Amino acid sequence: MRREATAMNVRQNLGELLNQVQYRGDSVVVTKDGKPVAALVDYALYERIRRLRESFVALTDKLGRCMRTSPPRRPKPKSMPQSVTSAGGATGSRS
Repeated sequence: MRREATAMNVRQNLGELLNQVQYRGDSVVVTKDGKPVAALVDYALYERIRRLRESFVALTDKLGRCMRTSPPRRPKPKSMPQSVTSAGGATGSRS
């Protein structure tokens, strides 16, 4: 279950909130002035999120290096349909 708690409430009830996270699998969103600023989550979930973030950063770094080292690719020009090129006068010149 996901619940919210103010920073003051977390300070006063940290032990209870940790038990809820550890034993019940709850997560707690900590708010300050009504805005979320932190979360208490199970350690296994935290590790999973951390590893995913590291993988994402490594992947985006690799992509950035590839983009800097490869020459820009220009799209192939699209050919005109046969009906336009053989329509006579399609070049814009007039007699």
